[in-house]
Amino acid sequence: MKTNQVAAQLYTIREFLKTPDDIAKSLKKIRAIGYESVQLSGLGPMDEKELVALLKSVGLTCCATHEDSNTILNEPQKVVEKLKKLGTNLTAYAWPGGIKFDTLAEVKEFAKRLNAAGKVLHEAGQVLCYHNHQIEFRRLNGKPILDILFEETDPRYLLGEPDTYWVQNGGGDPVEWCHKLKNRLPILHMKDYSVNSNNQPTFAEIGNGNLNWKQIIPAAEAAGCKWFCIEQDTCPGDPFDSLKQSFDFTRKNLCSA
Repeated sequence: MKTNQVAAQLYTIREFLKTPDDIAKSLKKIRAIGYESVQLSGLGPMDEKELVALLKSVGLTCCATHEDSNTILNEPQKVVEKLKKLGTNLTAYAWPGGIKFDTLAEVKEFAKRLNAAGKVLHEAGQVLCYHNHQIEFRRLNGKPILDILFEETDPRYLLGEPDTYWVQNGGGDPVEWCHKLKNRLPILHMKDYSVNSNNQPTFAEIGNGNLNWKQIIPAAEAAGCKWFCIEQDTCPGDPFDSLKQSFDFTRKNLCSA
């Protein structure tokens, strides 16, 4: 992993992205930390052309996005057009809101819809990934739902965006999931996993938690990962400080150049 492959997931600073002025100030802070790329998520309204110009002006590129789940499933061509405007070819289905996982038939139907949407993006030269949480580690017919989703979809049409925290939280192994997604893993969500003073799982800066990054990163690279996206759903203080801690640790301990 090289430093220029490390991106910031903007959902981390979503409270600082509500207006165009907020977005401009926040992107400058992200670039000052050392990030060269971002994954777009959690932004307030802003014209795509204006956003692309802003990213360029501060020295950032857009490596990927998260798009509205319903738009992906029901209007994938809209996603295609948006990604073209942003100059990126990679996005992810971020959250299965309103999707029922109670039966195998429901999961297979969801997989069918993801596959259809992914086919539209694939034919436009774009890539649809699936971003997991812990809920996909519920078991149906003896296996986690996440396994079923990838088994029931075409590897050309649905790839993975494994989230290391949520894999661990669901009882999975982040290293094993990197191996499972070989040639199907263009982007990884780096998110550390710890336990707080109330003995509850909690998000942590990279290096401040318990995940084995020295094994996770090589496994992701071996699977073909191109983007390593740092995210922290909640932070103990200023989220920019957390993103800096994570970036500094990653650059010093996990990057080859």
